[in-house]
Amino acid sequence: MEFLAEYGLFLAKTITFVVAFILVVAVIVAVGARGRKADKGHLDVKSLNKQYDRMRDALADTLLPPDERKLALKARRQRDKARRKADKGKPGKRVFVVNFHGDLRASATRALREEVTAVLAVATPMDEVVVRLESGGGMVHGYGLAASQLDRVRKAGIPLTVCIDKVAASGGYMMACVADRILAAPFAFVGSIGVVAQLPNFHRLLKKHDVDYEVLTAGEFKRTLTVFGENTEKGREKFLEDLQETHDLFKHFVQEHRPAVDIDAIATGEVWLGTRARELGLVDEVMTSDEYITAQLESAAVFEVCYLVKKSLPEKVGFAAEESVDGLAMRWLRRLSDPGQGL
Repeated sequence: MEFLAEYGLFLAKTITFVVAFILVVAVIVAVGARGRKADKGHLDVKSLNKQYDRMRDALADTLLPPDERKLALKARRQRDKARRKADKGKPGKRVFVVNFHGDLRASATRALREEVTAVLAVATPMDEVVVRLESGGGMVHGYGLAASQLDRVRKAGIPLTVCIDKVAASGGYMMACVADRILAAPFAFVGSIGVVAQLPNFHRLLKKHDVDYEVLTAGEFKRTLTVFGENTEKGREKFLEDLQETHDLFKHFVQEHRPAVDIDAIATGEVWLGTRARELGLVDEVMTSDEYITAQLESAAVFEVCYLVKKSLPEKVGFAAEESVDGLAMRWLRRLSDPGQGL
């Protein structure tokens, strides 16, 4: 029995090691495969008019008595045929719906770039681009690039509307303020026009255990604050100076795109609910994306545009690990600061 117990323990350790090794290899393969498989994406375009029509018709058919369903179906086909004939040759408004779900690194920018490029290839100034945006912010350079992608739409003279159903704060609001019009749900988080940086320092712990940690740099401010080294007051002041400069640029960016707002009153890092954000001029209307898009179906052809990338199993494992890290980091950030703050 003792032999079986020892063998079972050995087998458990072996299985644990093998599984851990496979996971590590999968993550490495996923990260390395990104650059090699960048051409696997494809554009998926869905007619929301047809989707809503199918939903409406399915419900209507269920509610009708069996003997009336056939007559209703025939009348519907005749009506659709007449509408297509009447619209033939008439240029109508098209609305292109794009979704952006942001993480700390704004990794959805890759898809956004492709979606904007595709839309700009066919859209005209009589069309419209609607972005359903959800993001609590993240890295400055990532969200700066994402905002620049949306700015391409405005520079092309195509109306741009951003819809905020849950949150567009910090870097998320940097993207939103580019739009011609911003819509927010009543209880959506909006704002957080501020900059935050936080890091632990283990220098005293290492010193207590007689562990030296050296940081060698060429350039006076190549490294201002470190995690393991001893931070100086001069380095701390330089770090704060850099944060303030980034905040000033953020404020200028918002003021440029939303000139009517009192920038000093809103650039405090606070967040507001949609209704209050409307009063402050951060958004233009209090409305959900569903309400706005459904209204467009009556007079425009509405298409949802999504750039999709098919991932292999190792890539899925790698991306799942990264998303878990992003999620933990975002939750940690929100515990230490206002909801959504993080640019």
